[in-house]
Amino acid sequence: MRSTTTGTARLTTLHKLSAAGLTAAAGAAALAFAVTPGQAAETPSIAVKPVAWTTTDLGAHDHVGNQSDKAAAKAKTDAAAAKVKADAAAKAKADKARADQQAASRSQARTPVKPAAPAKPAAPAAPVKKAYADNLDGWIKESLDILKSKNIPATYEGIKRNVMRESTGNPRAINDWDVNAANGVPSKGLLQIIDPTFKAYHVEGTSWDPYDPVANITASCNYAADKYGSMDNVNSAY
Repeated sequence: MRSTTTGTARLTTLHKLSAAGLTAAAGAAALAFAVTPGQAAETPSIAVKPVAWTTTDLGAHDHVGNQSDKAAAKAKTDAAAAKVKADAAAKAKADKARADQQAASRSQARTPVKPAAPAKPAAPAAPVKKAYADNLDGWIKESLDILKSKNIPATYEGIKRNVMRESTGNPRAINDWDVNAANGVPSKGLLQIIDPTFKAYHVEGTSWDPYDPVANITASCNYAADKYGSMDNVNSAY
């Protein structure tokens, strides 16, 4: 239906709603400018900045954020899984290498260990040779030590007494006038022993020279011990 006003077309529903909106806005503006008596009628206007996004934009933003978080979480999980797998592979490799090394060590030909030779017993120390004076006293003492080692009885006094009677201590003394001399076997040395008796009663470890003072005394004492029990029991020619 057309308006009676010339040249004005019928308002559509959208136009009516827009007009209603303008009327309401005008009413709000009228209220804003209403003032109490005595109050200034001027009120500053407030500029409203238009919103740059819509509810549709907000939903899109949230969707993008969620997708980014999920991608980050998945990347982190994948990295952790990859590290666990790499660690397991490294451990398996190390275990295999260790097992191979042990197997090679067991299979390797081993050189038998030669037992150490028993320690050789230390050689006994050489006995220190006792020093004796080169005189009648020394000769008698050396002969007594030899006689003692052979368990042949004799004393220093018995030996010296008979030596002084037989030769007066002269190791080169020789009897060339008695019956032995007449038979070709004169008595010799400190205790005037004949060669056959000296050889028969010679004591091992002494000289085979009947004029050697120690050998002469030792052989004579060995003969006296066999015939008289000891040189101490001899008080004359024997």
